[in-house]
Amino acid sequence: MGEKDYLKEIFKPQNFSDEELTLVLEQFNKHEFSKNEYLIREGKTANYYFFVESGYIRSYAVDPEGNDITTKFFGKNDIVIDWHSFFLKQPCKEAIQAMTDCVVWKVFFDDFMKLFHIESFREVGRTRLVNNYFELKRHTVSMITDQAKDRYLSLLEQKPAIVQNVPLKHIATYLGVTDTSLSRIRKNILDNR
Repeated sequence: MGEKDYLKEIFKPQNFSDEELTLVLEQFNKHEFSKNEYLIREGKTANYYFFVESGYIRSYAVDPEGNDITTKFFGKNDIVIDWHSFFLKQPCKEAIQAMTDCVVWKVFFDDFMKLFHIESFREVGRTRLVNNYFELKRHTVSMITDQAKDRYLSLLEQKPAIVQNVPLKHIATYLGVTDTSLSRIRKNILDNR
């Protein structure tokens, strides 16, 4: 099994000519992050984006009171990117941090732009961008319309590995509840099984 076989799962060979696939794979470099290491720091400009091969990552923002609030979790096969910073070259308003040791494949902005003439590459990017938007929209609306218990159950259903591998304090901020409230919700769910 070759080192870049993981990327071939993402960029399905049947969608690319041999030359296109070779060009795409050449632009990505493997990188490992240790637990708690930052992929992107708040205030910096995102020059890379990453595909997660293994591990768990979160993005978070700091509120006016100094609390860090988790905005998204990333796991295997997710793209880790600050879209706004990466494309518009604006400073990040969030930080992106490894929650576990991680293996990612990163591509630099200039190398990414070399690939944009490949229709299949654009389609992969467009699909992921749209899916990312829908996930963000679903979470935003859920924060307004759903009870905390339902938000937790939805996260458990959609991303069970996150719940098993990420500290509860980060899950609580993502769900908009305190650690204590999340503990009560989890206990209530277990008691009613």
